[in-house]
Amino acid sequence: MKLILKALMVFGLTVAILVPLLMIRGIIQERQMYRQQAVQAIAQTSAGAQSIAAPVLIVTYTDLVDEEVKNDRGETIRTVKQEVPGHWVFFPQTLDVRGKMVPRSKFLGIHEVRTYELAGKISAQFKAAIPNDDTPASPRTIGAAYLNYGIADVKGLQGVPRLRLDGREQKLDRGLGGRDGTGLHAELPAPAPGTTLSYQTAFDFELEGTEALAIMPLAQRNTIELTSSWRHPQFNGSFTAREKSIDDKGFRAQWEVSSLASNAQAQYLAGKMPVASAIGLSSSYGDAQGGDVDVVSVSLVDPVNVYSQADRASKYGILFVVLTFVGFFMFELIKQLRIHPIQYGLVGLALAIFFLLLVALSEHIAFDRAYLIASAACIGLLGFYVSHVLGSWPRGLGFAAMIAALYAALYGLLISEDNAMVMGAGLLFAILATIMVVTRKVDWYKVGAGIAPPPMPRASPPAASSSASAPTTTPSA
Repeated sequence: MKLILKALMVFGLTVAILVPLLMIRGIIQERQMYRQQAVQAIAQTSAGAQSIAAPVLIVTYTDLVDEEVKNDRGETIRTVKQEVPGHWVFFPQTLDVRGKMVPRSKFLGIHEVRTYELAGKISAQFKAAIPNDDTPASPRTIGAAYLNYGIADVKGLQGVPRLRLDGREQKLDRGLGGRDGTGLHAELPAPAPGTTLSYQTAFDFELEGTEALAIMPLAQRNTIELTSSWRHPQFNGSFTAREKSIDDKGFRAQWEVSSLASNAQAQYLAGKMPVASAIGLSSSYGDAQGGDVDVVSVSLVDPVNVYSQADRASKYGILFVVLTFVGFFMFELIKQLRIHPIQYGLVGLALAIFFLLLVALSEHIAFDRAYLIASAACIGLLGFYVSHVLGSWPRGLGFAAMIAALYAALYGLLISEDNAMVMGAGLLFAILATIMVVTRKVDWYKVGAGIAPPPMPRASPPAASSSASAPTTTPSA
């Protein structure tokens, strides 16, 4: 019965330690939110995550149609001529995009935000047949043609972009011609009905962005090549790179996408554009209606996100507490030591404080150094305290060695994200096996009966004085 009461007490303390652990996780999530706000603030002053949908040839026209005017009774009273605007959309036959992303860093307070400068060139070839389906009943007037370059955030354009059409310079204006959206356009002369437009375009530009870049493959045949000195790219798009290499000098990736393998043209015609709906590491691309858009995408991510790493580490906090309390419980039962619930609680709080130290330090120094300093501080504190609780320095050092092994195992889980599941399962199995092996010969009934501190010995009665026990002699007269 006493063993059960002690186990319930330890379980209650373990649940109670969840409160500071949850509070610390809340602080981590709050710091993540502050960093996201820093990313958004920098994106507003410079440029956000960029996306490109270009080039597209738009030819406008106006149909003159008869429209009936009816009265309140639904009777036609007259017919008037009404102008109905429309446009044709022509995608390029071939598209070749080549760009070099130069990574940059911007700071807002203690938060570092990854940006880049893209030096790019977009070459495309058009062959567009203008329809000749004009009828006398509804005469059609063909208007201006526009060569559109959709860019998510034109604030990121550096210098003056250069557009050449069949080798001739073209003037660029802001906005898209013939449809809504952000970007640049060049106005071209109105084509004649039934003619075929054949253009070779070359667009040179420099574009600044924050963390992520997406390109929409709109041609019949698309070739996209991106290079950078950044060694930690993340490829998030709808297509896998045909050729990809990542080394100490950076990365190089090349995609070849056919219109048969992509819905990009249909999505563009439906009014969908690749707009960054989330900035940064979680960048995703879609339209305001929530539909996804096929893109080639890459993000310049940090190799170690201190907040995500700290959040992952804090999820193992309850495991640390449970294992530590189990170790205390084994010492108390087997060695017949007396450990007060307050001592359990102080050790649990020391374990929880580690995660707060880790977040605070990692905001100012590298994550691995912050982990080393925070773990060393907690291991030293626990080793010193437990050596007095257990009444022996060797026991305290052994306990500190156990905690150090746990911190080392946790660090291995954090840096081995792909193998975290199997490593975590193996660690739990090893710990359970160790406990079972160590306690395989323990008589739990006997240990449970002796969990209470041994009673104090009763005080023995005072010994009789020598004067009382010795025979009395009377001096002779």
